[in-house]
Amino acid sequence: MDRVMALRDAPNHLAYDVFNGDADGICALHQLRLADPCDAQLITGVKRDIELLQRVPPAADIDVVALDISLDVNVLPLQRLLDAGARVRYFDHHSAQQAFAHPQLQWVWNDAPDVCTSLLVDRHLQGRFRPWAIVAAFGDNLAAPARALASEIGLDEKDTHALDELGRMLNYNAYGDCVDVLHVAPDVLYRAVHQFADPFDFIGSSPLYRLLVDGYRDDAARIEQLAPHMQWAGGAIYLLPSASWARRISGQFANQLAGQHPAHSFAVLTENTDGSFVASVRSGQPTTHAANGLCERFTSGGGRKAAAGINHLPAADVPHFIDTFADYFAMSGHRTLA
Repeated sequence: MDRVMALRDAPNHLAYDVFNGDADGICALHQLRLADPCDAQLITGVKRDIELLQRVPPAADIDVVALDISLDVNVLPLQRLLDAGARVRYFDHHSAQQAFAHPQLQWVWNDAPDVCTSLLVDRHLQGRFRPWAIVAAFGDNLAAPARALASEIGLDEKDTHALDELGRMLNYNAYGDCVDVLHVAPDVLYRAVHQFADPFDFIGSSPLYRLLVDGYRDDAARIEQLAPHMQWAGGAIYLLPSASWARRISGQFANQLAGQHPAHSFAVLTENTDGSFVASVRSGQPTTHAANGLCERFTSGGGRKAAAGINHLPAADVPHFIDTFADYFAMSGHRTLA
């Protein structure tokens, strides 16, 4: 069940929309603003840029929407905003061990492995803009819930596939170490998406969609022959080089592996320009061996049960990560080195 605390409606004054720059964050905000239009200031970034509430200046009589960013990472600036008199609506599905109630806070949360933020918003809005929730669920690698909702609203296989691809493209665009690496800045992409109440109109009319599809195909072609660095009977670890294409494709590559082998666990490590690594982890056992449970053992690690990551893994710690990954997911069988 979704956890909902202190629901409250407030008139719009100075407003800030704070959201993850991936498919889930963009589609969650899009649904909310279709239902409740507001000329808010946008605060977002690349997918792993989640310490976003600190960018909102604490003040009384402001309205803040926070979407798809971990409360545990943002708890201090959230408290400062509330103490200053701000009103905050917060929807999320990541770790929230430090969650608290406050009369100025609307808190909607569920960390089940088959839930994303856009699905929480969809429930909150009683399905008013459900196709966009389906897009987000596909983008967040939640194919089963996405297909179930698509079936509920009567979409055929062709239209379902189109929303699947749109979700993957929106999510693909969010990966990178900085906005300059992305094909489209997340705030620009949100504004482009927000011109369309119907995702099929965006697919058919927006030049940005074709830009993302072409970029994805170019980047994906580079991983077709990529061999695992380490492989076990129940999963594998891949190492990607320090290159812009690798940073863009890393998350979608991890989702692709998980989709092809849903009972297996994977890690995709991508080298940063400073020689450290970013890790994307997908768990084939999210109810018993959550991906965030592994990643939170490392500094800058976190996420959710099925998918998590580490933002900065020093090169010297990679062997330790590999051993920890193998032990955590109880990998057995012959290990192979690329």
